[in-house]
Amino acid sequence: MAYKRILTIQDISCVGQCSMTVALPILSACGHETCILPTALLSTHTGGFGQPRIVHFDDALPGMVQHWRDCGISFDAVLVGYLGSLSAVETAGEILQTLLAPGGIGIVDPAMADNGRLYSGFDEAYVRAMRTLCGKAHILLPNVTEAALLCGGACSESPDVSELKRWLSGFDNDCVILTGVGNTPEETGVLIRQGETFRHYSHRRVDKGYSGTGDIFAACFTGALMQGQEIQAAAKIAADFTLQCIETTAREPAHWYGIRFEPNLPMLEKWMQRT
Repeated sequence: MAYKRILTIQDISCVGQCSMTVALPILSACGHETCILPTALLSTHTGGFGQPRIVHFDDALPGMVQHWRDCGISFDAVLVGYLGSLSAVETAGEILQTLLAPGGIGIVDPAMADNGRLYSGFDEAYVRAMRTLCGKAHILLPNVTEAALLCGGACSESPDVSELKRWLSGFDNDCVILTGVGNTPEETGVLIRQGETFRHYSHRRVDKGYSGTGDIFAACFTGALMQGQEIQAAAKIAADFTLQCIETTAREPAHWYGIRFEPNLPMLEKWMQRT
């Protein structure tokens, strides 16, 4: 197994199984050294617990980055998730430009919207800042709503494949992987644009929604990619693992607030050991 140093930049939601509390164990289960840069601390995630207590780390982030620079620290990959502030977006962009090791890969999940609308607290200024950040990444992992916002398209409820391909063709990144794409109501999957080539991978859709599924996909994809998997294979592993975690959670109706990914970590470790 490969052993890479990966930095993930996102918030810590103390309760709710999303963002950093998902990325750290999944990247570790994939066999990598995982470093973190928390952008904010939330008592819970924002979906269903009422208003969480939030502490932003905007003032501390530049000093942390400078310390890494002073120590000569670099990263084989940087995975950016939910950031939450314009200052954190700016810091993430600086890291992508200055702290990747030679040949390193910058991966951005532009976590800011879903189901046709922006998350609470975000506005057009945040979208513009995220566009700039995404331009510094090698690989993007947007959902359909985020892709529409980033390319200036309308947030259609059900854009057709030709429209989705047109959106993805507008990005200058090496690769864009669009999540939540299905040809029928019974399936979902990913649409991958790598260079000028498009590929689609679909699987069964579970009619349940949980916080953290996008974070699981992003972390698993990054972990598999850094184990040497090709992009399409890494996306398939991440999609299959996310589906397994959703199915595990769906069997526990009382577990409404997050996704039960932990029981599936041993399976993920076995998958990685075969790479």
